[in-house]
Amino acid sequence: MTQNPRILLVEDEEIIAIIIRDLLVAEGFLVTVCANGCIAWETLQHDQTGYDLVLLDRGLPGMNGMELLRLIKGDRVLAAIPVIMQTARSDKKSIQEGLSQGAYYYLTKPIQPEILIAVINAALQQRRELQEMSETVNRAGRPLTLVQSAVFRFRDLDEAKMLSHCLAQSCPEPERVIQGLQELMVNAVEHGNLGVSYAEKGELMLAGIWLEEIQRRLTLPEFSPRFVTVHFQRLPDKLVFTIQDQGAGFDWQDYLDFSPERVFDLHGRGIAMARLMSFDRLEYQGNGNTVSAVVNGMSSLYGFDN
Repeated sequence: MTQNPRILLVEDEEIIAIIIRDLLVAEGFLVTVCANGCIAWETLQHDQTGYDLVLLDRGLPGMNGMELLRLIKGDRVLAAIPVIMQTARSDKKSIQEGLSQGAYYYLTKPIQPEILIAVINAALQQRRELQEMSETVNRAGRPLTLVQSAVFRFRDLDEAKMLSHCLAQSCPEPERVIQGLQELMVNAVEHGNLGVSYAEKGELMLAGIWLEEIQRRLTLPEFSPRFVTVHFQRLPDKLVFTIQDQGAGFDWQDYLDFSPERVFDLHGRGIAMARLMSFDRLEYQGNGNTVSAVVNGMSSLYGFDN
């Protein structure tokens, strides 16, 4: 990723495009504007590795935003680019369709500048982390292919990321599993052991102090002794990762699928994305402080073979 991230803005309304472009340029982003989906697709095909994020209007003339989103997510090289969709439509069906096709986030018009910038920065940060994960996995060996079972413990976010990198190497395609593992492990720390509520995380992210609060809570006497346990098991036909925190649990049922009620929040889609993209099966147990993630084989790794 370049030092100044490059954003492809796909917007057919000229005034809106100018306003958003000027806002993004003022934040240090390099912005290319396309007035329709066909031009945007040609631009992406011409420079497949040049853009760090696509900001896409759903209601485009000709090739609409959903059609362009499907093309992007269906392209092996472009699929990793986060796509944030803008829309005047806030009905549940439209929102779920976009998220299920791989959109990172939905913004409704008129755009709120502070929300737009926060979402873009979060998407870019996630992409940086994913690129670092892939590089780590590609450089590393695969010693876990020899392990039949193991138990791990960790406390903080850095250890969660390190362990997710390691455990992903046991899978047929580690780059597909690593994001889901990290999501589950990070949740176990922040929401499980440290008791950060859903609403609190949104407020902390918007204020830009989420990581600072996590570090503060890790030092508190009521939280500092807690750890997360990960059980790894290799069976003849699958790999099983069981992650257990020491928190009070949560109402996990609402997070297994994309929820239109939470679609405009800054977070809350990670479990559904992990279930859809990273694992063949994802099951929470009891009060929600234990989750089991299963990876079968190469053909069903993406969750398409059910």
